Amino acid sequence: ELPRNPVCCTRCAEPLAQPAALCGACQREPPPWDTAWVPFRYEWPLDRLESRFKFAAGLAAGRVLAAQWLAAGPPPSRPDLIVPVPLHRGRLRRRGYNQALELARPLASALGIPLRHDVLERVRVTNQQTELDAKRRRANVRGAFRLRPLRAAGLPLHIALLDDVMTTGATLAECARVLKRAGVARVDVWALARAPARR
Repeated sequence: ELPRNPVCCTRCAEPLAQPAALCGACQREPPPWDTAWVPFRYEWPLDRLESRFKFAAGLAAGRVLAAQWLAAGPPPSRPDLIVPVPLHRGRLRRRGYNQALELARPLASALGIPLRHDVLERVRVTNQQTELDAKRRRANVRGAFRLRPLRAAGLPLHIALLDDVMTTGATLAECARVLKRAGVARVDVWALARAPARR
């Protein structure tokens, strides 16, 4: 019963009423990543499972979501490396785990793709994105990520950047820019679910 996202923009995974290669927003201003794999929409009952997983230490709910992600079908392309979006160390201490990393581990294992959680670092605390509109989300994460020292050498040319939920894509865009500036030729974004974008 999880809400699938079968008809969507191939670049940003925005749900579309009719099949099209790109949504209007991506035709006007493409995001800094190359493609998106987001098999679900952030609606009931997935949103309840995701909230339990992310905010109530419901790691069992996270395992269910990862299993459903794998059951949704293979990714559209095969990257050389999966990199989860990092949490700031303060938020990681409070929560006890990074939800993106917890989703990435079973996917990487099942797909046989290496996973590294030490490539990117969130260098400053940001406000929760959930209540911000698109413009404030972009400003909130601007300059919030960097490549970890000594990690630029030897990065593969094709990386999948993984997060749990994608709304405006501001966080993923900022991370993708950091990776591309470091010489990564192709960055795909993988997210479990696409939420309605806050304009």
